Formats: sequence, C-alpha cells, structure tokens
Amino acid sequence: MRLALVSTDPDIRSKVPTLGLLNHEVVRLPATPEAATMLDDATVVLIDATGPNLLAVRELCRLIAGANPDLPVAVLAVDTALIALDGSWAIDDFILPVASPAEIDARLRLLLSRRPVPVTEDDEDAFIAVGDLEVDEHTYTARVAGRQLDLTYKEFELLRYLAANVGRVFTRAQLLQDVWGYEYRGGTRTVDVHVRRLRAKLGPEHEGLIATVRNVGYKVVEPEER
Repeated sequence: MRLALVSTDPDIRSKVPTLGLLNHEVVRLPATPEAATMLDDATVVLIDATGPNLLAVRELCRLIAGANPDLPVAVLAVDTALIALDGSWAIDDFILPVASPAEIDARLRLLLSRRPVPVTEDDEDAFIAVGDLEVDEHTYTARVAGRQLDLTYKEFELLRYLAANVGRVFTRAQLLQDVWGYEYRGGTRTVDVHVRRLRAKLGPEHEGLIATVRNVGYKVVEPEER
C-alpha cells in the first residue's frame, strides 16, 4: 500500500509514530491544491486535519476527492475536531493520531474495499449572498468583495447562520443554542467575542453587515439597511 500523507507539517510523521510500524510505503505531500494532481501512484490519501484551520482542510479534502474520485480519502484528526466532520467533507474515514497500529492498519485496509464518498454538486440552497458577502456551505468558504475570509469553524458557522437568516435578530442565547449546541457550557460572551472577530475579518468597509440590536442581540443586514 502506498499511503499519501498530505500535510503542511514536515514533521507530521512524528505525530503518528505508529505509521512507521506498518508495512506500508508513506510519502508526504504538501497540503496545497497541487497535491490533488500528485496522487497517481497513491493507494490511500490521509489528509492532516490536526491543525486549527479546519475550513481549509475541508476544502482541500473536497478538492482531492473531486479530482480523484476512485481514491479513498481519510483525515488524520484529533478527537476534539471530530464534531466538525460530516458528509460534506467528501471523506471515507478518519484516523486518530493515538490509534494503535492494528486499528490504523484495519482502517486503511477497509478503505481499499469501500466506495469513496461522492462529492455532491453545489446547489442553490448552499450558496448565500448578502451584498458583497458570499458564503458557500459546500466548500465552507466565505468571501467579501472577492476576498476570501480566513475563518475558524465556529466563526464560519456563526456567519453562515446569520447570513442565512438575513434581517432576523437573534439573541445571544439563541445563537449559543443554534450554533454552539445544547451541550456547550460557555457563557454568552462567547458570541460577542466571535462577532468582534468576524467584524475585524470583514474589515472596516463591511463590518456593518453584522448589526448589533441593543439589548437584544445580532443580525446580518442588507447593504441598503446600513
């Protein structure tokens, strides 16, 4: 088996020492779009998702899976990131860095007998546009005036949720429930922090897209309402 390990970390193999115990050839490729064209000899692709920017990794997974539809794709992910994984990643499985050699070997072998997850076509409901803001749920990317925003997973989820309900006001408690989930135990200040970060990333010309409704919460507004 020839395993392509896609990562920006040149020392990634040290994070998964059990790979060295398996009888498989492992080659590291850079985590760039070009990696999708460098997999002709690979049997399985393992994409590093242990870093903080899960949105970029998700986009890379979809790119690689779309360019190599017959190639099994898995991600290397820590347990705290598993909540972010879903079918939209277009992956077939995940592997934990702390997994035993036997488990990793079994997962890799099962990947060879499993049909890869197809990359679904974008549909209109997955694309949200509010003025200069564009949010693509399939690729988990957001742009403002053509500039891609470097967002964390929760920042994207919050922006997507507000933009999908343009004009509707949400209290901080509602946003915590709908974006963070019932099991989140943090306070409502978390919402304020994420909104502040989103505004900073939108920039001075577009930060007004997220409006504060005094004593209530937040909403995304159309440009003409600002």
